[in-house]
Formats: sequence, C-alpha cells, structure tokens
Amino acid sequence: MFSFLDPELTCTFDLNESASPQAALKKSQTKKEFMKKLVLMLVVLVLVSAKGFSQTTTKTTPENESFAKKIMNKLEFGITAGGNYSNFTGANFATDPLPGFHAGLTVSYKFTDNFLVSEEFLYSLQGAKVKDGTLAGQEIKLSYASVPILFKCRTNSGFYVEAGPQASFKVKEDLGGITDSKFAKKIDFGMAGGLGYQSKMGLGIGARYVYGLQKVQETPSPILGDIKNNSIQASLFYVF
Repeated sequence: MFSFLDPELTCTFDLNESASPQAALKKSQTKKEFMKKLVLMLVVLVLVSAKGFSQTTTKTTPENESFAKKIMNKLEFGITAGGNYSNFTGANFATDPLPGFHAGLTVSYKFTDNFLVSEEFLYSLQGAKVKDGTLAGQEIKLSYASVPILFKCRTNSGFYVEAGPQASFKVKEDLGGITDSKFAKKIDFGMAGGLGYQSKMGLGIGARYVYGLQKVQETPSPILGDIKNNSIQASLFYVF
C-alpha cells in the first residue's frame, strides 16, 4: 500500500484492491473531485487576473490615447514636388540659370492654427550653365538632399508666408560629364523665404527663394570667385 498526500485530498491506493469494482469506482470519484477543485481554482484565478488588468487599463489607456491624439492633431504630413530655376552668384565667369526639380516629404507642427514650423526632406537638382571659359556651354549640376526648417504664418483663408534656414547635403555632382571632380562641398547652407496658398482640402501651391550663405566650391579659388547657390522654386503640395 502507498499514498499520495495533497493539502486538499489524501488518496490511498491499495494494490490488492485495485482490481475490485468498488476500488475502481472510489478511485474514479476521487479523480473527479480533484479535477473539479482544480478547474474551480483556475476559473477564480482567471477572473481575478482579468479584473486587475481591466482596472489597470482603465486607469492608463485614456490618458495615453488623449496625449497621442493631441500630438497627432497638431501634426501635418504631406508630399511636395516642383521645379527649380537656379544659378550661381559671385562667380568670376558668366553663367545662365539651370532648370531643375525638387521632390520630397513634409511634416509640420502647429503651435496654433495660424503659426507652425515645417520641416521638409527634399531631393533637389540645381546648379548653373557656364557661358565662357574651359567649361563654356557645359552645365554644372549639383544634386542635394535638402532639409529646410521653415517658420510659417498662415491665415484662416489659407495664404501663408514662410522663412527659415536650410541645410543641403551633396548627393552627387556633374561638371559637364565629369562626376569625380570634388568641385562642391559636401554641405551647403542657405536661407529660404516664400509664400503660398493651401486650400481646405490640403492641396496647395508655393513659391520660394533660397539664398546660399557659403561658398560652393571645396577648394577656394580667386579664379573661380566666391560661388554661391541661389535658387527659385515653385511647388505643388498636398497635406494629408
């Protein structure tokens, strides 16, 4: 004879009685009682856990949702694309404007309905056409990843003015077919200012002038002059 001891149940099995019908019936009843108690304990544990979780969720979720909703209500996301009409200033050689383009994404944070700050992530092609010298008739194309940060004042009717700094990171350059000359610096800084209109549905149009603040060329040269980027941009955009 041997026994299994449990805090709730003590089950004793006699190997000699296991073959009798009475012993088998008693063993079956004992198992059923044990399973009932186990199931009851699990149900109680699940109900207590669910109640505690629901109370915790009720305390924290509305606040989190409210904070996230406030932030999202103040953000505006959009896409933009348009044309560039760029040229150099300060060069000791004659140039003509170079047509180009820009495209990218925008995100704005609204401090109020009329005042916001906008950050853009643009791919922009600019440069100039050379009219004289060894590169006469060639184009200097400079491709940048530009990030303007613009402070914008917008009226209730949708018209706005904007101004702010711009940092541009050189992606590639092309000097009349030469792409490895290291003519331009890796980073270019400028100031941007413009105006435009945004409709209630989010579709808008804008115009902007970007004035370069630093010399474009990597190596200073009195022959080339103090070349700086300048660009006029016209854009179509859509704000979600």
